[in-house]
Amino acid sequence: MASKTGLEKLPASTPRVKLIDWEIASVDFRTEGLLMAPPYAIPRLLARHALTYADIHLWEIHEAFAAQVLAHIKALESPEFIRDKAGVNAEFGKFPRERMNPNGGSTALGHPFGATGARILSQAVKALAAMPKGSRAIVSICADGGQGTVALLEAA
Repeated sequence: MASKTGLEKLPASTPRVKLIDWEIASVDFRTEGLLMAPPYAIPRLLARHALTYADIHLWEIHEAFAAQVLAHIKALESPEFIRDKAGVNAEFGKFPRERMNPNGGSTALGHPFGATGARILSQAVKALAAMPKGSRAIVSICADGGQGTVALLEAA
């Protein structure tokens, strides 16, 4: 994170990625499922910017365990879930699995207690900064207690 003045002091080769927007969701994990808040937040964030899944070039989704990511994808590909649970009336298309966690997810790379978000966000920033200007990424983190935080980033 830096101001424009701070960025001007850095070498031009320093990776630059803009935080465009974010969404936080919280669900009752006793009825909606543990770690299932991100599928509520992602459609809301995309709809706010009139984006589809195909408009996102990189997906960094926290993989607390493999089944959790599969449950997220199933929800994100379900028009009923998006409409009835997330409260969004939009078509997002097929979820691009080939753009998700291209360098490995949390199960493979680790999710250090209290630092999962920093690891995933820094990994996304590094990968996105190497992409063409205007490329977008979604960083999605599920957290204990039914919370989820999603950020929309763009290569600057």
